[in-house]
Amino acid sequence: MANLIEQLNKVFDSRVRIGIMSALMVNESINFNDLKALMSVTDGNLASHLKTLEENNYIRIQKGFIGRKTNTTYSITKTGEKAFRTHLDTLEKLIKKHN
Repeated sequence: MANLIEQLNKVFDSRVRIGIMSALMVNESINFNDLKALMSVTDGNLASHLKTLEENNYIRIQKGFIGRKTNTTYSITKTGEKAFRTHLDTLEKLIKKHN
């Protein structure tokens, strides 16, 4: 079992990061305000978690404009999808071991 726990990805220790990744797994992209509402966190808190995910190449950031207003959207990378699936598979194995 210790070996399985070591396989868990520390980047996904946060409920906010798990929420972001889960949302991006089922949506092609999501903008900052929608993610903020979905996660029920402050701008700064969300930005911090997004930065960590971006630094690990798990998400991609696209900055643009809608009219004159900035619009930042996020999408999952292939690396991020693979890492998150591996993390979820490991959690599932841990759960099954205890049933």
